[in-house]
This record gives sequence, structure tokens and C-alpha cells, in this order.
Amino acid sequence: MATPVTIYGPPLSTAVSRVLATLIEKDVPFHLIPIDLSKGEQKKPEYLKIQPFGQVPAFKDESITLFESRAICRYICDKYADKGNKSLYGTDILSKANIDQWVETDGQTFGPPSGDLVHDLLFSSVPVDEALIKKNVDKLAKVLDIYEQKLGQTRFLAGDEFSFADLSHLPNGDYLVNSTDKGYLFTSRKNVNRWWTEISNRESWKKVLEMRKNA
Repeated sequence: MATPVTIYGPPLSTAVSRVLATLIEKDVPFHLIPIDLSKGEQKKPEYLKIQPFGQVPAFKDESITLFESRAICRYICDKYADKGNKSLYGTDILSKANIDQWVETDGQTFGPPSGDLVHDLLFSSVPVDEALIKKNVDKLAKVLDIYEQKLGQTRFLAGDEFSFADLSHLPNGDYLVNSTDKGYLFTSRKNVNRWWTEISNRESWKKVLEMRKNA
């Protein structure tokens, strides 16, 4: 039996939950080691050896250590290509490039306003800056308008099969739809709503949500 990989971090973290969903989709055994951010465990010397920036997640596969969630997920998909969902990260150079462009869009265009909204509305310890909230809502709305057009042409972002391109959007999207009053940004757009309903009901994501509840 293969040695389980190790993921460090709390399931409540959007970045950690991205990796967890990928591991579950790929049917890769893993061991989760919670890191208590409130106690500063991510800044301890032993943790900084595997994540020098003191953030989560960190990842270990035998002698290999990695950080940055999307890089970890790509590694998992490539190393365990024959396990679980075999098409999660494409099956040829063109399908991988197509997935990658939407993963980059997630990280560079969808991620910043959605991540800021999640942080400011749910996790910030300072009063909400309504002007900043509106600015990020407007930014995200413009992004989702483009998604609406794309999803009118294909079932998922990178084509007609669920892929890492879609999965990567789940962590921030879930918090916005289910834990804030900004869910209308998704549900008011016909194609985005149809896409979101489908991807957020994946069994892999449901398992991640269970892990969050039990954390």
C-alpha cells in the first residue's frame, strides 16, 4: 500500500480545502495535520522548514515537500494521473493548457476579489469597509459576467468535463454563496448558477465540507 501523503493546515482554509478536494478526487490516501493559526503554529521553526513563508498549506510526499495550493494540486494530478478522476487535470498537452488558463484566471482574476470578500466578511477582526466591499463586489461581478458567457458555451470552464479548473473555484465560492449575502453574484447568473450547483455538489467537495464541520 502506498504511503499516505501529508497535508498540513486547517480544513477551514480555502487553500487547504482546495488540496483536500483534489486528493479526494484523485483517490489519493492522505494524512491531515491541523495547524492552529491562532496559536501561531505556522510560524514555528519546524513548520517553516517545509513552508518558509509560514502559511498553509504545506505538503509532504515521502522526501518531497511543497507549498502553494495550486502547485500542490498539479503535482498530485500529475504524479497520480492513473488514480481516481483521470481527467481532472487533462489527458494531453492541449487539455492541460486549457485547464491551466482557467486555473490562472482563478488565481489572478477571480481569486483576488472573491478572496478579499471572504476575508473581510467572514474572518477579519476589523470593521467592514463598505466601500472596499463594493469595489470587490463590482470586480467579481465583471469576472462572473465573462464566466456567464463562457458557461453558455460549455458545461464547465475548460470544456464539457469537470476539471481542476472548476475545482479550484470551490473554496472561495462556497464561502461566498453559503456564508455571506453575496451569493446572488452566482445565483443571479443562469449559466454560472447551473455550473456552481453542479460543481458544489461533487462528492469530493461534500467530504471536504464534512471535514470543515468536524474540524
